[in-house]
Amino acid sequence: MTARPALSEPVYEVVWPLGRSHWDTRAPNERIADLRGKTICEIWDHVFRGERIFPIIRETMQKLYPGVRFVEYDKFGDTHGPHQKQVLAALPELLKQYGCDAVISGVGA
Repeated sequence: MTARPALSEPVYEVVWPLGRSHWDTRAPNERIADLRGKTICEIWDHVFRGERIFPIIRETMQKLYPGVRFVEYDKFGDTHGPHQKQVLAALPELLKQYGCDAVISGVGA
């Protein structure tokens, strides 16, 4: 860091706003070709209008994909609330228990 006499703020030679990612990267899973007969689990953070949006998604998808089933968000808990860590820790087992083929997560604005 060097300060120039004409400026009251310090001037930085190099600033990089992005830190290193601490996530391992991997290729995404293949898309499900047809959702007919599949089970879709709803995961929601209870922040914005999921109680209104999820029913619309369900109705629309049931028209497009006969036989699609849904496990509603109330079975999983609030992924953003005071028990977030416990809810997220239990999520993999619950997704297996409900036979989830796909997830809709983070409905909102």
